[in-house]
Amino acid sequence: MLTKIYGGAVFGIEAIMVAVEVNVDKGIGYHLVGLPDNAIKESQYRIAAALNNVGFRVPGKRITINMAPANLRKEGSAYDLTLSIGILTASGQIANSNLEDYVIMGELSLDGSLQPITGALPIAIKAKESGFKGFILPKTNAAEAAVVEGLNVYAMENILDVIDFFNGVGDIEPMDALEFSSFKERVAPIDHDFSDVKGQEGVKRCMEIAAAGGHNIILIGPPGTGKTMLAKRLPSILPPMTLDESLETTKIHSVVGKTTNNGLMIQRPFRSPHHTISSAALVGGGSYPQPGEISLSHNGVLFLDELPEFERRVLEVMRQPMEDREVTIARTRFAVTYPCSFMLIASMNPSPSGYFNDANAPISSSQAEMKRYMGRISGPLLDRIDIHIEVSPVPFDKLSESRRGESSSQIRERVMKARKIQNQRFSDNGIVHYNAQMPPNLIRKFCSLDSESLNLLKNAMERLKLSARAYDRILKVARTICDLAGEKEINGNHISEAIQYRSLDRES
Repeated sequence: MLTKIYGGAVFGIEAIMVAVEVNVDKGIGYHLVGLPDNAIKESQYRIAAALNNVGFRVPGKRITINMAPANLRKEGSAYDLTLSIGILTASGQIANSNLEDYVIMGELSLDGSLQPITGALPIAIKAKESGFKGFILPKTNAAEAAVVEGLNVYAMENILDVIDFFNGVGDIEPMDALEFSSFKERVAPIDHDFSDVKGQEGVKRCMEIAAAGGHNIILIGPPGTGKTMLAKRLPSILPPMTLDESLETTKIHSVVGKTTNNGLMIQRPFRSPHHTISSAALVGGGSYPQPGEISLSHNGVLFLDELPEFERRVLEVMRQPMEDREVTIARTRFAVTYPCSFMLIASMNPSPSGYFNDANAPISSSQAEMKRYMGRISGPLLDRIDIHIEVSPVPFDKLSESRRGESSSQIRERVMKARKIQNQRFSDNGIVHYNAQMPPNLIRKFCSLDSESLNLLKNAMERLKLSARAYDRILKVARTICDLAGEKEINGNHISEAIQYRSLDRES
């Protein structure tokens, strides 16, 4: 008997429907075709044990399974449930009334319980687009799939639940879908608040500017000045995620199985990889490409602590993705593209000892050591970082005062007002949403300068020998400073403040 059942495969962050044809005929054998990987080939052992432990069996006949499209590589153990239900249906052990109306995915344990899968959200979106009525999957993944309106999502804990569903036994209801109208009411908790930071008012100002315009920022200072503490608090002043941002971010995390049971992500991601990370782990890659840390930081923050300790070749692979806000991973027969629109926060010591030019420091570094240390970061990479700010040690009287600083909620209000101005400015352009994303044509349009500001910027460019990219960065930061001030035109004060945030250019 021949039957057809459906699953899904994830390609990049999008899904493709996979038709699984199962034929049970006279003879003996188990034949699985259609480019399955080893995990799928091994599924016959998990399926046999699971069915036996729940009171069913794999028929002692010739079983032929084709996974179409046959030219697409299938991978992972998420097809266990798909194959099992196909075998049971083709052998007449369960009904075949409306099987083709559902997408069925899940990994089997030997006792028949269902384990979570990856890519549930992209598969659910594709199932809805393809006209399927429902999606049957493990209970752990059901919340993220249930955000797709118009698709019935059935959360199952055991293969017996799925068998009963198709046999019409019991009363299994679909999950309630997330009401998108209530999405704005879901506010991400603030785990790290700026009110905990003592002193560092100038650095807080820089963080506010970076958050308001989506600018990359690097913090330079000796150990113990609070660089990491400040970086961890940046997400708390970023605007709440929009529904589109939340959907796209959740899809990326779903592909690698890093979602929670809460459905859509409402908290902007904060990723902080160790400096020993490889280039493939940072930008994505592998034999079967997976998104890297820069894509997992999409719509959030990527924090690189002790930037010079990262291998230079690893940092260099970020240059193009930082400009394009997407990364394409090419293999011989295919290429996948992952979005990676993130804010980069980097931190570093001013020298190998961490106390360059500090006469009271226990260890000092020579000028030659300093140059070698700074040489680990290329100029083109530094050009892509809009704001360079020095972080000084906090004096004792600031550390000991009981008064709390300004809260993240207060700073976020100003950031959101500035972002609102930018959203209105770029409303006719669907690609650009904030100042850091402005291409050259929009910089010319929205960052015009009067003669005084132009002369000020010209003198700074000549004295500091800044590149053309640094010129654009200064204009973008000045535009954000202007937006925070609620002013329409950039003036000399905005330009001079933006120039101050090029510390590494001044040091060079």
